[in-house]
Amino acid sequence: MGQPAISDYAFLSDCRSGALVGRDGSIDWWCPDRFDSPSVFGRLLDPEAGYWRLAPLTTGRVERAYRPDTLVLRTVHHTPQGSVAVTDALAAELGARGHELGMNSPAVLVRVVEGLSGRVPMELDFAPRPEYGLLTPYLHELDDGGVLADAGPVALTLRGGVGPLCPDRDRVRHTFEIDAGQVVGFDLAYAPAHGRPAVRLDPVTALNDTVAAWEAYRETHGYDGRYADQVRHSAVVLTGLTYARSGAVAAALTTSLPERVGGDRNYDYRYAWLRDFSMTMRAFWVAACPDEANRLFAWAARSIGRMGDRPVPVLFGLEGERDISEHELDHLAGWAGSRPVRVGNDAWRQRQLDVPGEVISAVWRLHDYLGETFDEELREMVVGLAEQVAATWRLPDRGMWETRDTERHYLSSKVLCWVALDRAVELAPRLGERADPRRWAAIRDEIRATVLREGWNDRIGAYTGAFGSAELDASALFLPVLHFLDARDPRMRSTIEVVERELGTDDGLVRRWATDPAGFVLCSFWLVECLVMMGEQKRARALFEKVLGHANDVGLFAEQIDLRTGVQLGNTPQALSHIGLINAAWRLTEPTTA
Repeated sequence: MGQPAISDYAFLSDCRSGALVGRDGSIDWWCPDRFDSPSVFGRLLDPEAGYWRLAPLTTGRVERAYRPDTLVLRTVHHTPQGSVAVTDALAAELGARGHELGMNSPAVLVRVVEGLSGRVPMELDFAPRPEYGLLTPYLHELDDGGVLADAGPVALTLRGGVGPLCPDRDRVRHTFEIDAGQVVGFDLAYAPAHGRPAVRLDPVTALNDTVAAWEAYRETHGYDGRYADQVRHSAVVLTGLTYARSGAVAAALTTSLPERVGGDRNYDYRYAWLRDFSMTMRAFWVAACPDEANRLFAWAARSIGRMGDRPVPVLFGLEGERDISEHELDHLAGWAGSRPVRVGNDAWRQRQLDVPGEVISAVWRLHDYLGETFDEELREMVVGLAEQVAATWRLPDRGMWETRDTERHYLSSKVLCWVALDRAVELAPRLGERADPRRWAAIRDEIRATVLREGWNDRIGAYTGAFGSAELDASALFLPVLHFLDARDPRMRSTIEVVERELGTDDGLVRRWATDPAGFVLCSFWLVECLVMMGEQKRARALFEKVLGHANDVGLFAEQIDLRTGVQLGNTPQALSHIGLINAAWRLTEPTTA
C-alpha cells in the first residue's frame, strides 16, 4: 500500500496530544498543541507531510512493548551489528502524579537510545512539516548543537546527545554509532512561535519521570475482574485519549484513516462524542475510578450549556466547542490513497435523537454521587433533554452510524429516546417542579410499543436497523445492553442469533450491516455481552478471546478489521473499541450486574 499498515503504529500520549510511532522507528503523526490541532508530522496521511525517524541503518528483527501500565514504548532492534533499544514517550510535566497527569504537559517528545550489544550504526532523519504538511520550516543551528525548526505558528526545537545536529536545507539527517551500555537521549519540544518558549528537558530524566507518572496514575485505579491485563491496558489507552484539561475523551487520535482502503468514508475522530457517553462512563467505572467519570460528566454539562430548541450536537470539540465545521485537505494523498482527508466533522450538524438518552443515562449512572438534590443547572439540563425527546422522538434522524444520505426512523435512536425518558422518570424526584414523570412515562411506554411493533421484521426474524427496513444492523445488539429487552426474550434471542449468523464471521468479527466490508470491533464486543446475558458464558468467552486476537502487537485496536486481509482499518487507537473490551470483560466477570 506504500505506507505502513495501521496496525504498525503504537500510541504515545501526554493527555494533551498524541503521537504514532511505527515499527520502523518513524513518528508519523503528532499534533503537538492538542489532539485536534494541525500536525507537524503527517506522514500517516501523505509521504511528504513530515516525520521523525530514529532507527538502525540496517533493518532487522523488531520487538516492542509498552512499559507496564504506561504509554511509554520500548522498541528493540536486532541487527547484524548488534541490538539497540529506543524508548519513546510524550513527556509528562516533571513531578506530575495521579490526576495531575496531562494538566500541564510540556509538549515534548523524548527518545532515548540504549545500546544492548555490539556497535550499531544509527540514523536520525527529522523532516517536520507543520500545518498538515503545508509548511516547510526554516532550520536554524543553535549554539548548543540543536536545531530550531520555525514556520508559521510553530517552533520545534530538536536536541540530542550526539554532537551538533546539522540541518540540510529542509531536514536533519544525522548518523552515529551506539555501543553496548551507551545511552543517548533526544528531545523535541513544541512551542507556539509567538508565545512562550519551548520547555527544555533532559531526555533520560524526563523519560524516567514520565514512567513514574503513568505508574502512579494506574496505582490509584483498580480492576480485579477477568482479563485484567487487557482491561488495564485498555484503561491506559482511554486515559491517553483523554484531554486532561477538560476531561473530554477523544474518539480516536487520528483523522481520515479509512473504513475501506481507497474509500471515501474517511472522517475526523479527534473530538468527543456524546453518543459514546454512557458506554465511556461505564468503562471508567469498571477500569478506572469515579474521578474520570465525574470530570467527563462535568465537561459534557458545560459543553451542552443552557438548553434551547436546537438539538444537542452529537459531538463537541475537546474544550466544548460546538462549531467544528468540516473541510478537506486537498493537498494530502490520504493513507494508502484513501481520499478525501477531512479536518473537522460535520456530523455536529446532524439531528441525532439518541444523544439525550446517552446524557440522561450518564446522570442516572452517576446520581448517587451527584447528591440528593441536583443543582439548578443539572435539573434544567435533564428536564430540557427529556422535554426535547418528548417533542421530537417521532422524527427521523441520521442514526448511530451517522449516515450522510437520508434521515430514517432508526431503531437504536428510538430505543435511546426510550432510555432518556425511562431514566428521567427514575430521576424525577431530584428534578424539581418542572419534572413531569407521569407524562414522560406515558410517552416512554408509547415509544416502547412503537419499537416493538415497527422495529420487528417477521420475515427475517429479527429487529432491523430502521422501521420498515429488511436490512439487519448490528446496532440491534445494543438493546439488551441498554436494558430495553432481556436477551432471553424470544424475539431478542432470535435477533442476536440472526445477527451472529448473518453479520458475524468465523474469526469473531461482526459487521454493522450486510455490505459492510469490515468487522466493527465494538459490535463484536456487544455480541459477547449479549451471549453472556443469554446465559452462554462459554461461547461468550471463546468469542471474546477471538476478538482479542485482532489487536496489534502492542494491544491496540483501530475501529475495524478488514474481513479479507485481517488488517486494521479506520481511525486508531479507537476509544470505542477499547471501551467495548472493558465492558465485555466486566460482563463476563459480573454477568448479572454489569
